[in-house]
Amino acid sequence: MGLTSLKVRLSNPRNRRLAVEEELLVDSGAIYAVVPASVLRRIGVRPRGEETFTLIDGTHVTREVGTVFFEIDGREGASKVIFGRRGDARVIGAVALEELGLMLDPLKRQLRPLRLMLASFHDGRSAVSRGARS
Repeated sequence: MGLTSLKVRLSNPRNRRLAVEEELLVDSGAIYAVVPASVLRRIGVRPRGEETFTLIDGTHVTREVGTVFFEIDGREGASKVIFGRRGDARVIGAVALEELGLMLDPLKRQLRPLRLMLASFHDGRSAVSRGARS
C-alpha cells in the first residue's frame, strides 16, 4: 500500500494572512491532524489545551491541541490540530478531511469529494423518526 502526501495551506483562523504551506501525509486512519508545534507557533496558532493520545504500541502521550485553518485545492475550513513534537508524523487526519468535504480513495490513493449527508425534516419530524413510528 502506498503513501499519499500533499501540500496543505495552514493559516491562523484569526488572521488568515499568517499562513504557511506544509507537506502532510494523508492518514484517513488518524483522527486529527498533526503539525509540528514550531510551524503552528510561527503562524500564531496557540494551544487551547492538552489531550492524551494512545500510540500504536499502546504508549500514552500528551500533546497540546489547538485549531488551524486548512486549505486544499480551494476547499477550506478550520479543524483541531495536534501540536507535534520531534518524531511525530506530519499528517492530516479524517476530521480535517471531512471538514473540507474530502475523503481518501484507498485504491487510487487520491482525494475526492466526500458525499455529504443531511437529515431532512418534514412536518417537524425527521425522516428517520417517521420511519421508526410506522
